[in-house]
Amino acid sequence: MSGKQEALLQKRTLFEKFIRAIEIVGNKFPHPFWLFVILSVILFGLSYWLAGTEVTYMVSKSGKITEQTVAVSNLISYEAIRTFFAGFVKTYVNFAPLGLILTMMLGIGLVEQTGMISALMRKTILGAPRALVTAVIALVGINANLASDAGIIFTPVIAGAVFKALGRNPWVGIAAGYAAGAGGFTANLFIAGTDALLSGITASAIEGVPYIPEGTPTHPLINWYFMIAATFVLTFLTVYVTERYTVKMLGDSDTGHDAEELKKHAVTPEENRGLFCALIALIAYVALIVCYTYPQGSLFRNPADGTLLPRSPLLSSVMPLLFGLFFVVGIAYGVGAGVIRKGEDVPKLMQKGLIGSVGFMVVVLPASMFVELFRMSHFDTILSVTGAEFLKSMNLGGIPLLVLFIILVTFLNMFMISGSAKWLILAPIFVPMFAGVGFSPALTQVAYRIGDSTTNIISPLSYYLPVVIGLLEQYKPNDDTEVGIGTVISMAMPYSLFYLAGFTVLLIVWYLIGLPLGPGVSAGL
Repeated sequence: MSGKQEALLQKRTLFEKFIRAIEIVGNKFPHPFWLFVILSVILFGLSYWLAGTEVTYMVSKSGKITEQTVAVSNLISYEAIRTFFAGFVKTYVNFAPLGLILTMMLGIGLVEQTGMISALMRKTILGAPRALVTAVIALVGINANLASDAGIIFTPVIAGAVFKALGRNPWVGIAAGYAAGAGGFTANLFIAGTDALLSGITASAIEGVPYIPEGTPTHPLINWYFMIAATFVLTFLTVYVTERYTVKMLGDSDTGHDAEELKKHAVTPEENRGLFCALIALIAYVALIVCYTYPQGSLFRNPADGTLLPRSPLLSSVMPLLFGLFFVVGIAYGVGAGVIRKGEDVPKLMQKGLIGSVGFMVVVLPASMFVELFRMSHFDTILSVTGAEFLKSMNLGGIPLLVLFIILVTFLNMFMISGSAKWLILAPIFVPMFAGVGFSPALTQVAYRIGDSTTNIISPLSYYLPVVIGLLEQYKPNDDTEVGIGTVISMAMPYSLFYLAGFTVLLIVWYLIGLPLGPGVSAGL
């Protein structure tokens, strides 16, 4: 064995040991349900031990700056326990993310269950010019979170099949599809369930925080403008990494396309008819909203001054309008494609779409209690004031803080892959804390989304690793080729690094220029 081969083997062994160590540590973490239960128990103990600890800060009330003092409240006291039990059901039912995600999933579930998203993806990818296939796969994969987790699985599946049919290395297509679907999960040209879920958690995190102005936007569109730009940046990076690195690493060929293989994934006449009906419904729905928004004095304009930004009925009605959009378009596709034949089919399909949210509904029970206990103990205010003062004393400035927070989230994401569970823990601490140094909740949320998304593809605890490994096994060039977790992560690593760098640079530029993150939403308070 040559010295070069020994060095390569040594590097590979160290890398695999590192991956294995992450996997072992991550597997030690309990299920998110029990994690929040354990955190709540710890919170009870800390509140008893630190009861009476105070912080004093300045707050603006009615245009006057006043001094306010808050102390840690003992959660084991009779009064606190009575309050907690009396509001138990209300705390769960009124938890902001719960209603938002259920409403969103009812609409998106209808679109997904009718088969519209699958048909639209296949029509987009298969209809793309050969030279643009990688770019189209990247764009479709990044926007595939409209179908939630199904999009992450679907994209590498169809990408591998398309690359094989085009005579290219299917492993390259799988790598690009998986990276775009999982690593670009948070970006989108549209509003997806992720936006509703995270903004709901953010909204619950700012409740009762005295120095966050009343009416601060926390609607699902607070990161929309930034995510639209990020979609195109990530699409470019996916194509660049695929053609510059992945092709060289895995090898590629051009043996001509396989027409029969492409036909297996072709859109049927019924699906085409459904997509046409959905397009007509989309145009009609958008036209209706414009009619009720554009004219002065219309339904969705601010009744006080006739504006749309920063506050108006249009923004406060985002969720029902999005639900209506998915509902109308989903029914139109279902009727056109022959999937919906009678009225009873619609609630049945919506019910199936809601099944995927059951796990979230279970985790939300202890999570909502943890957030409420965190607020009752006043740890949210104590930590945010203390943390904000510490950050100010470090004199780092806005950009270093954002970068450090993104790095923290990327590290945590290696061990705890549930994005909602992490944000449920981090939001009550970092949203108020960063507000103390002038960051809007929307800015903190978008920084979190960058760290949470970009390392999804290199986490050895990802739910989707078995799927990707299975796809690689299906298309492996010969029987001697070994496929495992290290194979997937080594293929995904370049994408993860470029995504993290590109996403972070985009946020820095956005922050420096002072562009709005969403409708009526700025980076600062």
